[in-house]
Amino acid sequence: MKKKDNHWPVWVRDDNSIVSCTEKIKVMKENFDELKQLAQDAFEDGLLMEVSDKQLKKILHELIDDLHNPLKK
Repeated sequence: MKKKDNHWPVWVRDDNSIVSCTEKIKVMKENFDELKQLAQDAFEDGLLMEVSDKQLKKILHELIDDLHNPLKK
């Protein structure tokens, strides 16, 4: 699911079918654009406060790893 130049991946469901609803794709793009910018801002703030870039990236990865699916049964 790599992306380049702010192009997000093709979104798929758990059964590997493609999410094709234009409105859903638009919402995902907007959400991930905002998330990327927020993460970049937090990263740069940390750098300005002289926090190690390795530590910042590690913590950001941990934050993502700690996400849970509240809809999963």
